Amino acid sequence: MKYISIKEASERWKISDSRIRLLCREGRIEGAVKVGRNWLIPSHATKPIDAREFINKKYFGLEYDFTYIDSLKDRIDNYRPFSKELADSLHEKLIVEWTYNSNAIEGNTLTMSETKVVLEGITVGGKSLVEHLEIINHRDAILFVEDLISKKETLSEWNIRNIHSLVLKEIDNKNAGKYRDVNVVISGAKHIPPKHYEVSYLMQKLIEEYKNYWRDYHPVVRATLLHGEFVKIHPFIDGNGRTARLLLNFELMKNGYTPIIIKNKDRAKYYDVLDIAHTTMDYEAFIKFISDLVIESEKLWLSVLE
Repeated sequence: MKYISIKEASERWKISDSRIRLLCREGRIEGAVKVGRNWLIPSHATKPIDAREFINKKYFGLEYDFTYIDSLKDRIDNYRPFSKELADSLHEKLIVEWTYNSNAIEGNTLTMSETKVVLEGITVGGKSLVEHLEIINHRDAILFVEDLISKKETLSEWNIRNIHSLVLKEIDNKNAGKYRDVNVVISGAKHIPPKHYEVSYLMQKLIEEYKNYWRDYHPVVRATLLHGEFVKIHPFIDGNGRTARLLLNFELMKNGYTPIIIKNKDRAKYYDVLDIAHTTMDYEAFIKFISDLVIESEKLWLSVLE
């Protein structure tokens, strides 16, 4: 990888040396490396947006009564920490069902039981190598997300790229973790994703919104917005849906909520409420959809705990 100096970046981006040093320290320049007292910046790095700049986006339909959801969460929290046996059992069930449904939504033909045996290291006859890799990769991506949460790491473009790299590992190494460099359309959706040359800038804005503008929203709202706005940008050639659902549960789980599973059987409704959010900025239907799944997940956990 080629690097440039702070002075070269300053001349390229028309911002001061001291500002660039601050951005490097804050982790705002992806891939920047500290060498002694200086910083080296990847030559392909894009100019960071100014976090002080007002992000003028207006969302609608964010109001929802989370009293019941939070009361269920409180009941679950009363049983923490869970026994190792129970935690392992819930974790295994989560990985199998989440992996099956998230991949099935994208067209993977392995059944739930076949998904389970693939996760156990058994090959299923008549199924492609790619379908097997999608199962293993998704499991690894879940474990990576859980590791981020356990280490209390903040969400960043770097971590999003790492999640996506795991989703496409050995399936499409050329594009794994790499923002798309072509324009795309989404089959069956009214929303048309932005041009490829806008992706890097929009992803920076997404992270700034997440960190600075959504802080006062309920975690379920933040999780829904994170999923919706990420997919709206559609930053990768493939794997955006699976990555979005991993980000959704990242936000729920790091705030102590049980993870949810968007089921393949609900795919049509899922796509409909997502497209409404993308084309109108009205998130009411999508938040209701996600909230119902949170309640379903919490009730399942309580049925085991109580």
